[in-house]
Amino acid sequence: MNKDIYLESKPRYEILDGLRGVAALMVVVFHLFETYSKGPAYQIVNHGYLAVDFFFVLSGFVVGYAYDDRWGRMSTWGFFKRRLTRLHPMVVAGTLVGAALFFLAAPAFPKTLEVEGWKFALCLVMGLFVIPCGNRLDIRGWGELNSFNGPQWTLTLEYIGNILYAFIFRHLPKFALAALCVVCAFFTLDLTMGWNVFGLLEKPHYNVIGGWALTPDQIYIAFTRLLYPFLAGLLISRILPAHRTESNPSGSPIHLKGGFGWCALAIAVLLAMPCIGGKQGVPDGLYQALCILVLFPLIVLTGAGSVTRGRRSTAICKWLGGISYPIYITHYPLIYLQMGWVASNPDAPLWQHVAVAVGILFIAVILAWGLQKAYDEPVREWLKDHWLHRKKTTV
Repeated sequence: MNKDIYLESKPRYEILDGLRGVAALMVVVFHLFETYSKGPAYQIVNHGYLAVDFFFVLSGFVVGYAYDDRWGRMSTWGFFKRRLTRLHPMVVAGTLVGAALFFLAAPAFPKTLEVEGWKFALCLVMGLFVIPCGNRLDIRGWGELNSFNGPQWTLTLEYIGNILYAFIFRHLPKFALAALCVVCAFFTLDLTMGWNVFGLLEKPHYNVIGGWALTPDQIYIAFTRLLYPFLAGLLISRILPAHRTESNPSGSPIHLKGGFGWCALAIAVLLAMPCIGGKQGVPDGLYQALCILVLFPLIVLTGAGSVTRGRRSTAICKWLGGISYPIYITHYPLIYLQMGWVASNPDAPLWQHVAVAVGILFIAVILAWGLQKAYDEPVREWLKDHWLHRKKTTV
């Protein structure tokens, strides 16, 4: 039996797509304010970085829902091809956008003007193939895995999560996944509660901020941020089918009328919440742990169990879902430009700073929508036909 035949996509959870878009927009707003922040405790839209952890819950859920029951008709390589088709075209786009704008942010990143041509080219190639760059290849000065597009570190983790799923997690029964969730919850608490049990951090963090560099502490933070959310989402996807009925086709125990609106509001509030206690400490760490360990999985359960009932809400969810990944993976080169403008114009009046921020948000949305329609969707359709060998039906 050919295990690499093309498998059509399953019906989507439209509310979860919409929530991904809401979280992605909150990330853009978070980064726009971060340019002016004196530190995590003072940041407006303070917990926007937790959107990454929410994305990993969604990712674990979607991967489990989409692929758990398909392994009899799909090889491991077939699974990787499908995930690459879904994710990698926009990875390429984000890296190229970052490379094209790289030198324009020089006022904030003077190291960029000192980079040698060979190193620029090498980092570009490594970025296109999601190969992490170490400190010796840091051409911006921030120690990022990809100097052209900072948020790409989360896609590195996304690929690692998919590899772990294909080789390990998919074979595990629900009780084993639940046990792993408990273990990984400890790692989350180790960060957020400032325990530092393994001594990998120079000082207690009381937060999950980090994961974008190749240092022992950053690698620990990265895997901590990936594992519990991804496993929790995967476990949810395994639990729901056992509770499906005619009156509850999703299997989720939580159903809300107007579920998208309530869940979107919850995500926006949780990500915008000011620093608890006014500083990075146990109270704020406890808040982050509550979001990651409890509230984000509950929101996914609620979104999966609720449905959109009107054309407008359905259209909004589809639109937000469509631009969610493109805007997340392409907006940050524009943030570099904002940082460069602020560094060059520290005494500009407030209204100009507001105008620049609003303009960048507008450009980020238009760029994401344009890349989605003109590049990402056509490229993925071509890959489905020529790489995944989709069989076209004739009428």
